[in-house]
Amino acid sequence: MAENKNLRPSWDEYFLKLAMLVSERATCPRMHCGCVLVKDKRILSTGYNGSIPGDVHCEDAGCYIVDNHCIRTIHAEMNAILQCSSHGINTQGATAYVTNMPCTNCAKALITAGIKQVVIFSDYHNTQAEEFFKVANVDIVRLQIPGNLIEYNIDSYSSAKKIKAETVIK
Repeated sequence: MAENKNLRPSWDEYFLKLAMLVSERATCPRMHCGCVLVKDKRILSTGYNGSIPGDVHCEDAGCYIVDNHCIRTIHAEMNAILQCSSHGINTQGATAYVTNMPCTNCAKALITAGIKQVVIFSDYHNTQAEEFFKVANVDIVRLQIPGNLIEYNIDSYSSAKKIKAETVIK
């Protein structure tokens, strides 16, 4: 049992790994980005970059490029903020765990939403995010990319049993 404790990620690693997992839903091939908004170690929302509801996805129809940016895509940070907005969730004082440094517009949106800390493991091209975060007193934490494996060994858990085949219970 003590051995598994060493595999337990820190809170920052945990939320960054979740952002990585969220990014797997992204539909723009130029970059997969994920964002997890967290307050008091509780997840408020998640977001990934993709098209507006009802529109085609970049991976199916190609990117819609203007000034070297795909304008078909809503960025992960915006989607996470919009999810909070649509559910009436207060983001004041929250932390954004994002796979990449936000673009300039997402940085401004995060600041306006009351985000006080941004945790990333990758930078982004042509962004003034760092400048805006400094003016707004938003802390930027740069960490190493966390391990990209999910550690789950079902055989080592005495209470878990493997499912033999796909099962639907109604």
